[in-house]
This record gives sequence, structure tokens and C-alpha cells, in this order.
Amino acid sequence: MILVTGATGFVGKALVELLLTRSIDVSVLIRNEHDQVPGGVIKFISDLTDVVDWEPILQGTTSIVHVAGLAHILKSNSSSSGGDFESINTYGTINFARQAAKRGIKRFVFISSVKANGETTLLGAPFSELDQPSPSDPYGLSKFGAEQGLLEIARQTEMEVVIIRPPLVYGHGVKANFANMMRCVKKGVPLPLGAINNKRSLIALDNLVDFILLCTSHPKAANEVFFISDGEDVSTTVLLKKVAKAYDKSAILLPVPTGILKLLARLMGKKDVVGRLLSTLQVDSNKARQLLNWTPVVTMDEQLKRIVELEK
Repeated sequence: MILVTGATGFVGKALVELLLTRSIDVSVLIRNEHDQVPGGVIKFISDLTDVVDWEPILQGTTSIVHVAGLAHILKSNSSSSGGDFESINTYGTINFARQAAKRGIKRFVFISSVKANGETTLLGAPFSELDQPSPSDPYGLSKFGAEQGLLEIARQTEMEVVIIRPPLVYGHGVKANFANMMRCVKKGVPLPLGAINNKRSLIALDNLVDFILLCTSHPKAANEVFFISDGEDVSTTVLLKKVAKAYDKSAILLPVPTGILKLLARLMGKKDVVGRLLSTLQVDSNKARQLLNWTPVVTMDEQLKRIVELEK
């Protein structure tokens, strides 16, 4: 049986649905007893802290996919501190994995983040698994700390660990800035983003959960770290055009120079948000493709079209 934590979240929910379609026994760990899970799924209620006794939950489990954690907070006025991220994402994960190893769990798949490596890359110089990680915010630091603890557990025990570092994930149910961007395009709002020449790696939700499932059993995935992406890096401008195409619309994109956008962002207090729209962040997913013989199950255009279709 595979235990999925964070099973009602964006990625966890899609993973559970995939496991059920493959007739794989699955149990889930959720925080709120009122959260709905599919019928036939064993449900456990617990908060992810560093003091939880996981023994009752781990009974009957052979593999774990650990998706749950304190999410990256984009709002500057958030009350979440670096200590919160460390307590939940780092120490909570390590404690969970130690107990899993003692219980004889065979494999522990950890959904980390590209932010364990950093926030940006140079154009044409993507992050790879050989790079020295350099996280720059509490979220990235907490994820990298968890990775280090997990790999140490793998060295000391028989439990196999797999670490996956996805970039921005998009699919049905996506929220935050990506959802806002899609709404603007759908409504025909003119956007001053018609001259952005950056490159961003993204991963479709369908592609990510397919890769996660592969990592729960592939022998060559054991104790490895993987970057994963669609393999189609796009600029912000091109992404907006693809979203418009999914809606059968034409994007209204004004070719405002990036220098002016940066100035306006500073004046409006939106430096971080605009910075993500303008910056480059690429990952090299060749290791996942070559070592595990993995290929994406959907293209970017197909995933965007599915998002639009499921909105109806």
C-alpha cells in the first residue's frame, strides 16, 4: 500500500486519483477530518509536526509519497516564519522518515522543490542534480534541509529515498499567480508582458504525478535526486500566448520594455511578483528521462487545454 501525505492538496489529490485508476491500494494522511477523499481510501488525520508518533499510521504501508508541508508563502505579510518552515518541512519530514525506516517502509518519495537549489538561473544554464544547492528563502532552506536528512537516513537504513524537485506545477485546480494569469487572459485584460525574453521550466500536473508514480517502484530511482519538467522551456510572453490559445483567444500583450516594468514594480511594491515574471528559472530533466526512461504524458498545450475544459 502507498501512503500519500497532503492528499487533498493540488498535487496530492491528483496523485491519489492516478493511483486509484491504476488499481493501486492507497491510504492518505490529511490534516482536516472534514476533507473529502475518494471512496475506498483509508484516511488518517494528523498534523505534520516533529512530535507526531507515526506508528499507527504506518501499519500496512510499503511506500510513502510525502507531498505535505508548509507551502511557499508569496505574501509579504504572511505570519509564517523561517522557524515554521523548518519545524514542519525539515524536522517533521525527517522524524516521519526515521519512523518509516524503523517500521520497514521500503521507499520514501519526497516532493521537494526547485527552490532547494535557488530562485533563478542564467539563460541557457539550467539547474542540474550536479549543482551545489543554494536556497535563498526559508521555504527553500527547509526543503533542502529535509533532503539532507532523508539522504542520511537512506545511508543509515535499508529504506530507499527518492527526492523530486519540481519547478512551477500547473494543472486543473492551480492557484495563486498562475490562476490569476489565466483569468486575465480569459477576460481579455491587456497585459504589459509582450516583450519578455526569459525562459521558465514548468511541469504539468499530469506529468508530475506520472513521474511520482514511476519513482515509487523503479529500481534505478532509489536514493536519487531528480529535477523534472515538461522539457519545453518558455518565456512569460510565450506562456501567455499558449494560455490564450487554450481559450481560443488572442492574448492582448503590450511590448513594454522590462526596464520600465521593473521601475513600475518597485513603485507599486510588486517587485517580487514582477521579478518572477521577468526572471529565468530552468531545470535540466535529462537524468529523469535517461535513467528512468521517463517521457511526459502530456504536452504543455494539452495540459493547458485540459485546464480550460475542466473549468466548464
